[in-house]
Amino acid sequence: MLNNKSILITGGTGSLGKELTKTILKKWPHVKRLVIYSRDEQKQFQMAQEFPESEYPAIRYFIGDVRDLERLKRAFNGIDYVIHAAAMKHVHIAEYNPDECVKTNIGGAENVIKACLSSNVTKVVALSTDKACAPINLYGATKLTSDKLFIAANNIKGQQDIKFSVVRYGNVMGSNGSVIPFFMNKRNEGVLPITDVNMTRFNISLQGGVDMVLHALDAAWGGELFVPKIPSYKILDVAQAIAPNCEHRVVGIRPGEKVHEEMITSSDSFTTYDLGKYYVILPQVTNWNLEDYKDTFNAKLVPQGFSYTSGENQEWETVESMREQIKEHLYPDFEAK
Repeated sequence: MLNNKSILITGGTGSLGKELTKTILKKWPHVKRLVIYSRDEQKQFQMAQEFPESEYPAIRYFIGDVRDLERLKRAFNGIDYVIHAAAMKHVHIAEYNPDECVKTNIGGAENVIKACLSSNVTKVVALSTDKACAPINLYGATKLTSDKLFIAANNIKGQQDIKFSVVRYGNVMGSNGSVIPFFMNKRNEGVLPITDVNMTRFNISLQGGVDMVLHALDAAWGGELFVPKIPSYKILDVAQAIAPNCEHRVVGIRPGEKVHEEMITSSDSFTTYDLGKYYVILPQVTNWNLEDYKDTFNAKLVPQGFSYTSGENQEWETVESMREQIKEHLYPDFEAK
């Protein structure tokens, strides 16, 4: 799929960007170019030690900000596929710096779309978040706006051969700033801060997130918002899995946080289809035939009123399953203590 193609990842030095890079270089050894685009020179320097251009001749490192339209246009020259992962992602930081969040998450999305339409890019996949579903915080609201912009971009492409789609998933296990590395650092202090004892979250591995992006690149017709079927976890089970001997100290929910997350609301159910491994929320108006889409993917409309929330999920991680995943995916020498 990606051999002889040029791919650019915005925010490519992040957790998912690095895992995408690893997967692409391993699975498609004849990829033409893989451009890592981000604004953090230190992270690019560190990533270049892991994936040096001398060993991986297809890889390139571009310093740039998604707020800079001209730089994006220059970077997208000769690119076939764009994966848009750049964003301000921390809820409480976005609440405190709202204008900066808007500039990056909304203005940056607009710039990526404009740069793609000005280039010969043919496929675009934008990364979203469960916090964009019925958002109560600024981060979620900006990502919902970004989602809408990318989906609507299919309506303004004219005769260009380009498809825009979105992937939405829950907390990526072990990603920067997530709860597992946070608890791992805190457990040596003997106390784990718990925001709310009832809190739940969706859980997806880095590789699961990568697989979703690659699925969208391969299968999207344009305008889809893909949602994975993934388990939930209880925050107390994560604490028990990592540090069963630590005290739990309830510190309260931070501004903008929910007790439970959503990925599909009941209002979305009218255009949500079950694809088997994934759900997909389709736009109300498409530029392709819906019946053909349903036949191609055996897509089945979900019941009216259907919603997909971490607190009412049908699949759950256990204390033991969390320990197994932490050891397998994050910390090979992990032991609960």
